[in-house]
Amino acid sequence: MSFAPEHLGARDFARIARAIAYIDAHWREQPGLDELARAAGLSRFHFSRLFARWAGISPRQYLQHVTGNDAKRRLRGRESVLDAALASGLSGPGRLHDLIVTLEAMSPAEYAEGGAGVCIDCGIAPTPFGLMVSGRTARGICYLGFVPEGSRDRALTLLREEWPRAELRWSPASAHELAALLWPAAVTSTRPAARRAVRELRLCVRATNFQLRVWRALLATAPAQAATYGELARRIGRPGAARAVGQAVGSNPVAWLIPCHRVLRESGQLGGYRWDPARKRTMLAYEQLAVRGPEPRSVGASRSVGA
Repeated sequence: MSFAPEHLGARDFARIARAIAYIDAHWREQPGLDELARAAGLSRFHFSRLFARWAGISPRQYLQHVTGNDAKRRLRGRESVLDAALASGLSGPGRLHDLIVTLEAMSPAEYAEGGAGVCIDCGIAPTPFGLMVSGRTARGICYLGFVPEGSRDRALTLLREEWPRAELRWSPASAHELAALLWPAAVTSTRPAARRAVRELRLCVRATNFQLRVWRALLATAPAQAATYGELARRIGRPGAARAVGQAVGSNPVAWLIPCHRVLRESGQLGGYRWDPARKRTMLAYEQLAVRGPEPRSVGASRSVGA
């Protein structure tokens, strides 16, 4: 499996992120294509092509989409444009078509040992949101993060911090295979039938029992929904633990699959994101612009560890 030659690089993703942020901030002014291209640092022609390749629609169509969401917000009496957009029932090509996501935690002894004796295949691959670094063990995906711009070494350092005593084995093919599975519209595969045949995706993480409960609640959050820290706290039966829930969300080691990018502040604002708030905004836009697909089913942890 390999990414199409025209797939976005890290620099192009940064331009798309700037354009999305500019449209979200200035949609009331209805900026033209020339203004949007300047915000992205590109010519009118190249910006239009780049945006359409990433989103599947033109910049003008995305602007209309954001504008339309404001009308929905007003009709519903909501405070947040983003909240109205998420409530519109749209989802993205990155959702897990026909996949069952299972979340398993290491045993208390394995947790304490920091992954000693575990071999992790790690690699870096392009995605619609910039370069991804992933880690996979024999038991499942243990890490998915995004590479800080110009710093691949830093990305692998973050993986090492998550699994300090594990054996890291470089495997770019593993990362490319995972990216092709998660974002099939963004890749070219010589074996599409094999990719469609996958029905289960296992996650194996280091987690306390509390973190596991929060991440399971995140897995139950559909692409068409947003959640606040308070709502997640109530879902897990800890209504007074919104701050602790926020810490668990922020420590999520498997981006996109455990969708912490769907968590908003109580006000409806985006809030922070471990992998950069601009990337969070772009992920949400990507999901909003997509074709509706079947809901993924999430299965709870098959093993939990003590807090």
